[in-house]
Amino acid sequence: MVPPAALCVHLCIGQAYAISVFNLPMTKLIGITKSAPDDWNLTDLGWIFSIGIVFLGLSAAVMGRWVEEGGPRRAMFTAALCWAGGFLVSAVGVNIHNIWLIYLGYGVLGGCGLGIGYISPVSTLIKWFPDRPGMATGMAIMGFGGGAFIASPLSVWLMAQFTTATHVGVMETFVVMGVVYFCFMMVGAAIVRLPPPGWAPEDYVVPSESNTMITPHNVYVYEALKTPQFWLIWIVLCMNVSAGIGVLGQASAMSQEMFPGKVTAVAAAGFVGLLSLFNMGGRFFWASISDYIGRKNTYFVFFVLGFVLYAAVPSLGEAGSLGLFVLCFCVILSMYGGGFATVPAYLRDMFGTRYVGAIHGMLLTAWSTAGVLGPVLVNYFRQYNLDHGVAPRDAYNVTMYVLAALLIVGFIANLSIRAVDKKHHMSEMGE
Repeated sequence: MVPPAALCVHLCIGQAYAISVFNLPMTKLIGITKSAPDDWNLTDLGWIFSIGIVFLGLSAAVMGRWVEEGGPRRAMFTAALCWAGGFLVSAVGVNIHNIWLIYLGYGVLGGCGLGIGYISPVSTLIKWFPDRPGMATGMAIMGFGGGAFIASPLSVWLMAQFTTATHVGVMETFVVMGVVYFCFMMVGAAIVRLPPPGWAPEDYVVPSESNTMITPHNVYVYEALKTPQFWLIWIVLCMNVSAGIGVLGQASAMSQEMFPGKVTAVAAAGFVGLLSLFNMGGRFFWASISDYIGRKNTYFVFFVLGFVLYAAVPSLGEAGSLGLFVLCFCVILSMYGGGFATVPAYLRDMFGTRYVGAIHGMLLTAWSTAGVLGPVLVNYFRQYNLDHGVAPRDAYNVTMYVLAALLIVGFIANLSIRAVDKKHHMSEMGE
């Protein structure tokens, strides 16, 4: 029942990946059919997603030890309160047309729910599956990538039900989703369980000292911060996430602008949902593969293949190859999700199982950084190009090359990772 408990939480908070579905409707809250002078623009709305990801990383870093010490049930309950509360506060912000209230609701309060909910089942599942940590973290984090697959069409349908000739139904949609998500997350909190102390599956063999990239020892949470391995993995995650998250945050608008006339709003929502499906599947697929080829080799695949695909996107856009464009981003998003699911196992290999949840929480500050870096690169490069007369369909070309360059940085950081020095290991007495 532990994987379903993780999915109950992660499928709900994974809605964060579908927030772009609300972007264009929220640029017309006053104008209804088209943006009015007092309506918000996409650049302002892009910060909702970025603030949420920033507070995801900050709350995970600050609350990591609290989650480890109090157990997953308390953490999941707290995450449900924050996540649902963020939607309700944001609904008020939409109603009175105050974007700062949305930043506070979805961004700050909802972001805290994201962070606490995200890390709550990870270390629990690693403890249940010590022999397959990649598969375990893939199960835990798979739902986060798949949340948008449900949320994207659901959001479009709900807005359609509540929209009138004088009103865009964003506010009511936020209220309904907040209530529904709270109920599902409470189911996850009710059924989650920790394994008995010292539990292990039959025939489980503790990693030997000969495998230098998988340690049988533990490193204390704050001692891990003193190692170069922690910061190299931080860079690896940050670069992998920055490259994908900026595109994902504007996937709906980008697909419509790069292929005008071919991609409608409904089709764009379907594109977001499809990306979510590959994001979700990639988390389980790549993390499970990493149990066989190793975490380091898995990230090498992400960076090399990702570089090629990002560099190819501008040419595909110019050629009007919608099918290949969609295929490229499906593969890219599978590796983006796979990076999230593989990194907890990477940390477990480097620092042991005892404090992996808390260390993972601190590492998610890389996600916070990427949550600002990626969308800012995409949004502001797009706006700069539009302001200088570039056609909307070509406004993303330079950005794709910049994102590809980020993957080169990640490749170099991953290449530099070695086993943790023995001086950082805890003694058998836990000191």
